[in-house]
Amino acid sequence: MKGSIRYDKENTTLYVRLPEDIDHYISEDIKAGTDAYLEKSCIRCIVFDFSRTVFMDSSGVGALMGRYKRMKEKGGCVMICGVGDRIRRILRIAAIDTLLPEIEKKESKS
Repeated sequence: MKGSIRYDKENTTLYVRLPEDIDHYISEDIKAGTDAYLEKSCIRCIVFDFSRTVFMDSSGVGALMGRYKRMKEKGGCVMICGVGDRIRRILRIAAIDTLLPEIEKKESKS
């Protein structure tokens, strides 16, 4: 589905597979979904997977920054993977590319 977000928890890492388009509505879902995991599980790191993402507006940037600030307060981290050229450019323009380390994409189980 075009707007679906998938969450996979592995030990203390939450992998968030983002959809093709990240707009205001999806950004709200990202915030609510990740915050729910942070409330009920011991999460030390969030990895946002942009493999499917081709569009992200400023609300998506805000959702990332909110999770970054929340994890930093907890002593945790936020990382990104699967970033294409378009999204990399958005992250660079927003000046958050240096805050979110990029890692190799984890192979999915399904």
